[in-house]
Amino acid sequence: MAQVSINSDLGEWGFSTDPGERARLLQSPCVDSDPKSEGEVSPESLSRGTTSTFGAIFIVVNACLGAGLLNFPAAFSTAGGVAAGIALQMGMLVFIISGLVILAYCSQASNERTYQEVVWAVCGKLTGVLCEVSIAIYTFGTCIAFLIIIGDQQDKIIAVLAKEPEGAGGSPWYTDRKFTISLTAFLFILPLSIPREIGFQKYASFLSVVGTWYVTAIVIIKYIWPDKEMTPGDILTRPTSWMAVFNAMPTICFGFQCHVSSVPIFNSMRQPEVKTWGAVVTAAMVIALAVYMGTGICGFLTFGASVDPDVLLSYPSNDMAVAVARAFIILSVLTSYSILHFCGRAVVEGLWLRYQGMPVEEDLGRERRRRVLQTVVWFLLTLLLALFIPDIGKVISVIGGLAACFIFVFPGLCLIQAKLSEMEEVKPASWWALVSYGVLLVTLGAFIFGQTTANAVFVDLLA
Repeated sequence: MAQVSINSDLGEWGFSTDPGERARLLQSPCVDSDPKSEGEVSPESLSRGTTSTFGAIFIVVNACLGAGLLNFPAAFSTAGGVAAGIALQMGMLVFIISGLVILAYCSQASNERTYQEVVWAVCGKLTGVLCEVSIAIYTFGTCIAFLIIIGDQQDKIIAVLAKEPEGAGGSPWYTDRKFTISLTAFLFILPLSIPREIGFQKYASFLSVVGTWYVTAIVIIKYIWPDKEMTPGDILTRPTSWMAVFNAMPTICFGFQCHVSSVPIFNSMRQPEVKTWGAVVTAAMVIALAVYMGTGICGFLTFGASVDPDVLLSYPSNDMAVAVARAFIILSVLTSYSILHFCGRAVVEGLWLRYQGMPVEEDLGRERRRRVLQTVVWFLLTLLLALFIPDIGKVISVIGGLAACFIFVFPGLCLIQAKLSEMEEVKPASWWALVSYGVLLVTLGAFIFGQTTANAVFVDLLA
């Protein structure tokens, strides 16, 4: 692919040339002060990756699927039924795939290897910093959602182990939700979050994928052979309003958001070509769509409008097959929290080092102290917020709005800036079409984010 001229004035920001830990992160921060010119690019940075095409498809699917799966039945209910939910997902999938292709195009054109570095290189310093702050907030909010999910699933499992009827009062103190979340967080999540490397979690990540498929299978089976005590609520067949359809968008954005990790995946391929990448992400999104659609349709038809924002909470506590699904979700969330925190911590570290003008290569003792402090503060804040925000639907709505920025806004800005940097005297029709498409992406993402933020702020105030 021909290299386009993107922000040829490189003096206003710095680029990372560190090939170590930060370059391996999904969100590795740019903290070096010296710009990287073509002559300074090391041979290692230009080397091809080792990921095959099929391997890349699996990694993208892995990055896409996760705990957001639990919210899709509620999204179908919010959208107004099966037809509206399917139409909404299919329509958004076009923009989701195009955003992934745009990021690969800009990554190849700017020779950057992570999401926020691409945004820095293409859109400039201000947008780059805004992108990094958004990543930090998104990972922070997702960690809160993960802790809430842990508490939700533990409540059901403990009810079975203690052989208590659902909703029974006077439970022992050690079964209290706040105690069980805190105990699990301190015993498992905090130790997993402090280390500098996260490579040891690759096996747990595989189990996480297996667990996601298992949850989908259980939801489908329970729809085909429902339990007698499960009675669905009203089955909506059409949206109550157009705004109701839009209210389902944040959940879909949260579920399909793999854009932040897509740039490193693209650069890890043996043949990082935009055309091949388009086929990879199309196949991966179709697989993810099948999983999300199966869960969303069957979960919604099983419970109707009464479905819980976390679909597993709608099933009886004493169902052993569902209890295994809950255990899988807890395992998935335990590892996902530390990975998301690792990425968020890297961005915070990069912003801090750049603000202080400090080099990456510094005393390891200072780095260790700073890392432990950042981890403990992050952990305690997310834990406290999770203990006092019991409704995961509100958290998903807020971080879903931020996910829309990664899916629509930043790729749209990158496309616009990349095309504007091509300074031909006569612009072909395709040039104007691409710039217009970039404007459409930014507008759509800004609308979803603005609507989500307004709902999160004003609905609670009015209530």
